[in-house]
Amino acid sequence: MTLRSYLRQRQMLISYAGQHAQHMQKALEQMNVKLAEVVADITGVTGMAIIQAILRGQRDPLELAKLRDERCKRTQAEIARALYGNWRVDHLFALKQAVEVHAFYRQQLQACDAELQAHLRTFDDRSAGRTLPPRQKRRVRKANDPPLAVREALYRMAGVDLTVLEGIDETTALVILSEIGPDVSRFPTAKQFTSWLGLCPQHRGSAGKIRSRHVRRGMNRAGRALRLAVQGCHHAKHALGAFYRRIRARAGAPKAIVATARKLAERVWRLLKYGAEYVCQEIAAYEAAYRARVVKGLARKAAELGYRLEPALAADK
Repeated sequence: MTLRSYLRQRQMLISYAGQHAQHMQKALEQMNVKLAEVVADITGVTGMAIIQAILRGQRDPLELAKLRDERCKRTQAEIARALYGNWRVDHLFALKQAVEVHAFYRQQLQACDAELQAHLRTFDDRSAGRTLPPRQKRRVRKANDPPLAVREALYRMAGVDLTVLEGIDETTALVILSEIGPDVSRFPTAKQFTSWLGLCPQHRGSAGKIRSRHVRRGMNRAGRALRLAVQGCHHAKHALGAFYRRIRARAGAPKAIVATARKLAERVWRLLKYGAEYVCQEIAAYEAAYRARVVKGLARKAAELGYRLEPALAADK
């Protein structure tokens, strides 16, 4: 699939650019310049302005600190204290080459994004002329995010908006659709879909005893994207976050991530399969439904043992 090739090329370019950003940081550290400790990202506006000034020959920390962007949380004095370096020639040369190669890969990434956006326009319009609903929550755009119009293009391509699901943004939706496409008819059930993603345990046993319940080994890019998407559910105020916290308290974070990713994958399959409007379950409704299931199970267990389960208030009366 052409879209998948473009996206994998894009991810490779991001990875290569990140490696050379690390080389930039290493060269700065060797010169005792602690820029990474006062800016969140050395390849951001403030970081790159300071690095370019250093390569042009500026060595005064106070002058370098004046290049601070107004959105930076650190003051000029804090930034200046981190910029007293030894300015060795060999480390400056390494920094210069790392900056040039990083800029080259960012250039290649922009060209790849242009090709990606042009290819997304070639897909048939499955939206039937419907208008894309506005984004429910404002999200801060990051440096490696896909092109601005990718959400609209994915909506036309799939006929549904995957970003309405909890934890899924444009990047995750792009990875999922590039790996599986908008048609999930080759997965007759949600269970087969989650099995292909590697998000369900494989029971291995002999003589009636289960030896292992690990998930299938191997790298499925769509499954990995869903795992990454649910890692932010620990503090999320929605039903998926409550589910993650419940499983995490019982079985630990790794199993909670897989279980929550599986639940999210089922929602992706249903949305692509049926195209119905997605309704996000409130956390209070989820907690009430879970409590009702627990009470029902306790009542059944009590009945099997010859007892009757009654509410505490009714028993006090």
